[in-house]
Amino acid sequence: MLDPIVLVALGGAGMLAGFVDAIAGGGGLIALPALLAAGVPPIAALGTNKVQSVIGTGIAAITYWRKGFVSLPALAVAIAATYAAAFAGAYVVKQVDTSLLAVAVPVALIGIALYFLFAPRLSDDDRHARLRFNLFVPVMGAIIGFYDGIFGPGTGSFLTMGFVALFGLGVTRAAGNTKVLNLASNLGALTLFIPSGDVIWAAAGAMAVGQVVGGYFGALTGIRFGAKLIRPLVVVISIILAGKLLFFR
Repeated sequence: MLDPIVLVALGGAGMLAGFVDAIAGGGGLIALPALLAAGVPPIAALGTNKVQSVIGTGIAAITYWRKGFVSLPALAVAIAATYAAAFAGAYVVKQVDTSLLAVAVPVALIGIALYFLFAPRLSDDDRHARLRFNLFVPVMGAIIGFYDGIFGPGTGSFLTMGFVALFGLGVTRAAGNTKVLNLASNLGALTLFIPSGDVIWAAAGAMAVGQVVGGYFGALTGIRFGAKLIRPLVVVISIILAGKLLFFR
């Protein structure tokens, strides 16, 4: 049983994680260490983090959608593909050696940071898409959703990068679409985590309350300031995630 003071602290961590995650992804950088510091076992911390993350991601996704940055009908197939792939990833994770991902993912994240840092004309204006949205977004969702079920760190950065670089979305629209698919991947993984008992519900509940506040205001902040805030935050979050995976495993 967690101490009430610890639960309050976890609620604060959830709020900060939700705020950051709604803008640029990477809220797990805050939430997971907070859960581990509270004495939650690693596997339970992963499951608990998914529960509280679903709340904040859901609030952010709804906010972006209500403000007109997301078309749910256009994402319908991608949502289903992402959910199913994340479920499959969570199912096979115990049978797969993920040690290679611990090296490959930071390299990819550094690449994303460099792209957002140096690529010209990254703004809130949509550009020419390199791939057909309806055909290839489900493919992207399935690949990254499977990765999220197995490993997870950087999922939001990978999705945002894909929406910008492959499908020509403006940065704010990319962030909104990212939240929707990230919500689907979290739910897919939770379909296995919850029945297996890998959730500390008191901690998840406390952090979820914080996530409601953080996710809502983070989404509003991302919408308000657009590419000039989202772009540098994606760079910073990607570099921090890469450093954590490389040097603090």
